[in-house]
Amino acid sequence: MSTEAELKAELERLKAENEQLKSRGSRGVSLKVSEKGAVSVYGMGRFPVTLYQEQWLKLLDMADEIRTFIKDNEGKLKKKE
Repeated sequence: MSTEAELKAELERLKAENEQLKSRGSRGVSLKVSEKGAVSVYGMGRFPVTLYQEQWLKLLDMADEIRTFIKDNEGKLKKKE
């Protein structure tokens, strides 16, 4: 049976581990090649955003248009905090 001090130490260890895992999840965006050979972007939401390379290139070519659209519609768009 564990002593109170051992239980407190274990609780603190678990809290620290939990914080480390939380910070690891918000560390940023990462890229991977999917099983089907597409580009997957992780860290944007619950699921990865996966497109084939020609789709990504088409989307990237539209970057200025997307930025302008977002700026023009800022009042209608929601932000995920």
